[in-house]
Amino acid sequence: MPDVAAEAAAAAHEAAEAEAAAAAHARKVSPRGDFIQSIGWIALGIATTIVSWRMDRLEKQDINPYTAPGLLPGFLGVAIVLFGALMLYRSWRRDALGPQPVRLATEAARAETRRMWTVLALCIAFAAGLVGRGIPFWAAAAIFVTVTVSLLQFAERGARNERQRGILVALVIGISAGILITLVFQEFFLVRLP
Repeated sequence: MPDVAAEAAAAAHEAAEAEAAAAAHARKVSPRGDFIQSIGWIALGIATTIVSWRMDRLEKQDINPYTAPGLLPGFLGVAIVLFGALMLYRSWRRDALGPQPVRLATEAARAETRRMWTVLALCIAFAAGLVGRGIPFWAAAAIFVTVTVSLLQFAERGARNERQRGILVALVIGISAGILITLVFQEFFLVRLP
C-alpha cells in the first residue's frame, strides 16, 4: 500500500511540474519582443545617464563629489544600459531578427498587458499630476502607492470578497510608504523633496 501512495504522489508531482513548465512556456517572451524591449531600455539608460551628467554638481557650494545629485541616477543609467545590452545579446542569440512563430494572445497575456499599462499610467500621473503641484511629497507618494496597490489587487480581492479589507491594507501601506520614503530621502540622503 505505501508503494501505491508513493507512486501516486510522484505522478502528481510530475503532473504539477509539467503544468508549471507549460505555464512558463506560455508566458515566455518572444526573442523579438526581448529585442525591442532591450532597445527601449538602452535608450532609457542613455537618456538617464546624459541627464544625470548635466545635473548641477554643486561644486561652488563645496559639496562632496560623492553626494552630487546626479551621481546615483548616472550609475543607474549605466546599469540600465548594461542590462539592456545583456538583454539585447540574449535576444540576438535566440535569433530575434529571424522568422518568429505566430503566438496567439491568451487571456493571461492580455491581463498582464493591461496591468503594465495601468502601472505606466499611474507612474505618469504621479510624476506629472501629483509631484510639485502643491501637495506635500509624503501625501503624493501615499496617494500613489495606495491607488496602485488598490488597483493591482482589486480583481484578486474581489474574487475573495475582500475589497474593503484590501483598500484598508492599501491605505496603510500607502501612508507608511509615503512617510518612510520622505524620511529616508530628507533625513538620510539630505534630498529636499517638493
